[in-house]
Amino acid sequence: MTTSTRRRDAVANRQAILDAAAELLRQDPQASIDAIATSAGLTRRAVYGHFRSREALLAELLERGAAEISRAVEGIRHDDPATRIAMLATAIWQSIADIKLVVQMLVHGPLEKLVGEAIAPVRRALLEAVESGAARGSFRRDQDPALTSLLIERTALGMLDVAVARGLDDDAQRMLAVSALGIAGLDWRASRDVVDALGSPTGGVA
Repeated sequence: MTTSTRRRDAVANRQAILDAAAELLRQDPQASIDAIATSAGLTRRAVYGHFRSREALLAELLERGAAEISRAVEGIRHDDPATRIAMLATAIWQSIADIKLVVQMLVHGPLEKLVGEAIAPVRRALLEAVESGAARGSFRRDQDPALTSLLIERTALGMLDVAVARGLDDDAQRMLAVSALGIAGLDWRASRDVVDALGSPTGGVA
């Protein structure tokens, strides 16, 4: 076997481990290294040859998932802050199959700081929309926009966690966006109208 072949095999094995881990951990966050190795068609020793510990494997998955969330919201722009928040919520929902693990770690995981740094662009986009809406008077102005943004984030993460665990359909996507706007200060009817007007999940993306 040539060196280049061994390298290709090593890359393929690493990807197989990551893919198997992502799938198993979405189903069971406590899935063992042995289960991951079996699913990847490799040995436990082979897994440890690529990742020194289960935490190292988990950290790479979290970074990959967080990057996927950030990519999902890249380029989302809209002059109306409410529409922008609805678009952010919709884009994140579209990535839900890839982010269950990230959601769980952000809600109650030991690697919260690591993932939090990775999704900083999402948090900035949300805060900018909340600040803009508050400045215009369309969002609530009785509390710090940073607190409103945090409340939206925490509520959304909890809803995503429940939605994935229960296998909720796309009605949950609408519910997520409407709830986010409600926290920002819109009443439920206005929030519903914004989400309904949005139409296509990609509508309005620059």
